[in-house]
Amino acid sequence: MSTVTDTTKKAPAGERVADWADGRLGIYTLAKANMRKIFPDHWSFMLGEICLYSFLIIILTGVYLTMFFHPSMNEVEYVGPYVPLQGQLMSEAFNSTMHISFEVRGGLLIRQIHHWAALIFLAGMFVHMMRVFFTGAFRKPREINWLFGFLLFFLGMFTGFTGYSLPDDLLSGTGVRFMQGAILSVPVVGTYLSMFLFGGEFPGGDFVARFYSAHVLLLPGIMLGLVVAHLILVFVHKHTHFEGPGRTNKNVVGMPLLPVYMAKAGGFFFLVFGVIAVISAIASINPIWALGPYRPDQVSTGAQPDWYMGFAEGLIRVMPGWEINLWGHTLVLGVMIPLAIFPAVLAAIAVYPFIESWITGDKREHHIAQRPRNAPTRTAFGVAWITAYMVMLVGGGNDLWATHFHLSINSITWFVRIFFFLGPVIAFIVTKRICLGLQRRDKDKVLHGRESGIIKRLPHGEFVEIHEPLSQGQLHRLTAHEQYEPAELPPAVDENGVERKIGAMEKLRVKLNKGYYGADNQVAKPTSEEYKEIQSGHGHH
Repeated sequence: MSTVTDTTKKAPAGERVADWADGRLGIYTLAKANMRKIFPDHWSFMLGEICLYSFLIIILTGVYLTMFFHPSMNEVEYVGPYVPLQGQLMSEAFNSTMHISFEVRGGLLIRQIHHWAALIFLAGMFVHMMRVFFTGAFRKPREINWLFGFLLFFLGMFTGFTGYSLPDDLLSGTGVRFMQGAILSVPVVGTYLSMFLFGGEFPGGDFVARFYSAHVLLLPGIMLGLVVAHLILVFVHKHTHFEGPGRTNKNVVGMPLLPVYMAKAGGFFFLVFGVIAVISAIASINPIWALGPYRPDQVSTGAQPDWYMGFAEGLIRVMPGWEINLWGHTLVLGVMIPLAIFPAVLAAIAVYPFIESWITGDKREHHIAQRPRNAPTRTAFGVAWITAYMVMLVGGGNDLWATHFHLSINSITWFVRIFFFLGPVIAFIVTKRICLGLQRRDKDKVLHGRESGIIKRLPHGEFVEIHEPLSQGQLHRLTAHEQYEPAELPPAVDENGVERKIGAMEKLRVKLNKGYYGADNQVAKPTSEEYKEIQSGHGHH
């Protein structure tokens, strides 16, 4: 009697599920092609990761808070455990926030994590964008990703504003009233916009519900789409890597995504979450019970917005209260002008990559990050912008500066008015000189070597310091950067003797180009002939 034995061994259940999914979704094939993708590595890349992880923390904690928050302006009487407010009338929004803070298990900690994560997200975005700006990482092909990052920062500002306005406490109500006054200053349509936003006269009965919809659905949805698009472009283009031996615009030097980057990213996420949780546990933020519910006839002492709105607040606080009457309409210039400056500055930041590309005429792809000192004009612009921002932050908190340091609020206001124009100019000039000085020091190090601190006495009695030659890697790092030739206008006549027509925009472009790459804006790199002459002992040492 014969038997047939099935020698085929059945695959484990998990492998069968994986094969089933791969046959229909192609996950394995996709992962095999991309999980070993190489990415450059540098400590500054963690700034973008902080933004991403903070955003994830905001989403997670926000989902928890929505389960207990009631976005309603209906008036109720407070009967919760916080005795000083018992019996007071307040909106359901404020009442539910008090409930989250004092009665929901872990509610206050989650609220604070949510708020701190939002502040750190925007701070991380600010510093991350400055890192990208100063290193020229926004150049082709990354201009679109710069726009995505800018939009994330811009939308994050308004998402944060709508978020801290939801509790309907005295501080947030003061901020909303401030915004409503700014809207009313818009000529012709200001009153219509205010009525539409608030559903009637301020504060109306709908603004919390409308802000809630924008804060929970509209703005986060757009931001999530931008984050995904931003990460896709980062995956496609990869990070820029810094100058070094073997690094060019045509290769990538770094670590594979799996397992190196994934392991580091996972650990860093929990580190960021832990730090935010510790900050939230020990540092109170937005204690609405100390402020009480919003009342239009009251203003909280020392009312300040979150830091990212300080620039706009400062512009309005230090602007003189000018008004003019035109065609029967009163135009409040004290609010209109700051409202025009603020978006103009933001728009200039958004389109800067395209402006610089037009000035330089450089249409090549760039995957090597620049050292800020090697782009002195751009670096000076960045420091000038940060200076203006910081000066306006002082203006946005002029009352607190006055009370804490016992100064005159009028003196602080005049200081901000003057240094808003003078400070960036000084910062620009000083930063540019520092960058050029650092370039000269780099050139000296290449030609003469590094100062060793060892003093030697020569036979004829002269004392000299011994200079140690740099390694080949150090020499490459200090000399690998590109130097642009300043643009020149074409001859007034062409080769046929016909007069050329040179437009005003081309003349402006050439003038700006010389401002970036003229003789006084970059130090010439040392040549091999200079290096050989110095090293041979014939040059000055």
